[in-house]
Amino acid sequence: MADQFQAYQIGKSDDGQRCALTQLDDSDLMEGDVTVRVEYTTLNYKDGLALTGRSPIIRKFPLTPGIDFSGTVIDSSHADFKDGDQVILNGFGVGEVHSGGYAQKARVSGNWLVPLPDGLDMRQAMAIGTAGYTAMLSVMALEQHGIKPGDGDILVTGASGGVGSVAVPPGE
Repeated sequence: MADQFQAYQIGKSDDGQRCALTQLDDSDLMEGDVTVRVEYTTLNYKDGLALTGRSPIIRKFPLTPGIDFSGTVIDSSHADFKDGDQVILNGFGVGEVHSGGYAQKARVSGNWLVPLPDGLDMRQAMAIGTAGYTAMLSVMALEQHGIKPGDGDILVTGASGGVGSVAVPPGE
C-alpha cells in the first residue's frame, strides 16, 4: 500500500467549490519525476482566491492549492535531484493546474525545482516566498531599465501586500 499523507483538496460540484483536509496516498500524486516531502509553504493572495473560489485560479479539480513550497526530495528520477536534497518551488502552474504545497507531499517536474540556496533554511526560504521572489523580479526589471540605487527615490504605490512588504523598507 502506498504511503498515506494529508492534503487540502479543493473539489468542485454544481453547488460550488469545497476545500477539505483529505487523506491521500502516493497514487493520488500528480505526474512528475521528483517527489518532495513538503515542509513549508506560504499563503499568497492567489492562494486566498483559490481557497475561497472568488476567482477561477484553480483550473483542474480536485487539486491541492499552494503556489509555492520548500521541502526535501524523497524520490527522484530527475538527473539534478536525489533523495535528501532540499528544494524550493514557485510558479509553473502549481496550485492552479498542478497540485501544490498545501500537502505533506508533492510530485512535480524536477525542472520546476531550485536547490535551497546556501545560507537559508527551508523556513526562511518560505518566509521570503513568492512575494520576495516577485519583489526581486521587480528590482531586477528596474535595473535592466538602467535605474541605479543612486538615481534617487522611487515611488511604489500599493505596497501593502506581500510583494510591497518585501520591496519597501520598513518605515518608508
